[in-house]
Amino acid sequence: MSASKEIPPTPSEADYLAALTDEPPLESQEPLELFRAWLAQARASEPNDANAMALATVDAELLPDVRMVLLKNFGSDGMVFYSNGQSAKGQQLLGNPQAALLFHWKSLRRQVRLRGAIVPVSDEEADAYFVSRARDSRLGAWASDQSREMPDRLTLARRVAEASARFADGAVPRPAQWVGYRLNPVRIEFWRDRPYRLHERLEFYRPAIDAAWAQRRLFP
Repeated sequence: MSASKEIPPTPSEADYLAALTDEPPLESQEPLELFRAWLAQARASEPNDANAMALATVDAELLPDVRMVLLKNFGSDGMVFYSNGQSAKGQQLLGNPQAALLFHWKSLRRQVRLRGAIVPVSDEEADAYFVSRARDSRLGAWASDQSREMPDRLTLARRVAEASARFADGAVPRPAQWVGYRLNPVRIEFWRDRPYRLHERLEFYRPAIDAAWAQRRLFP
């Protein structure tokens, strides 16, 4: 079967040589600090949304599902994102509170993969983030029945207008279905592109979230 013309060709020897860099070997003792450093570099080099990440879940039939969400906070206790708890992803996380995340920064030729259990953030944490959003985004959280069938685009516009009228004289509170999730990682893999597909892979792992991290290198 011949290669599709829409697919970029395999890099040539010259392409690989042109991509050579003098970066030192990938080393770290603390995955969070390495992630923080990489995210800072991505913010400086990515055209937009350096905090975008793919979220992978499974449904009741154990079929995998994946979509892009935005990282909104992170620390030693995990990675935080927000969504509608009644959405497809919310229902999947309710049924199986485990997930995987993937950050892919094309400008840096790097990626970070995380796996672990999902726990809800507190109402106080969710409230604090919700109030920081643009007012129209807060109204949208009230207007949208995320992942459910929508008759037409005008239905959404009408519901946004209704929410705007409802909260015209005051603040827009967080709807009960708009919630936050924290992924507590037990595995974090840092991947860095190297010529000839001889990439670097450094994995941190632990048996539980309160255990110390161990690390190992993986074949590309």
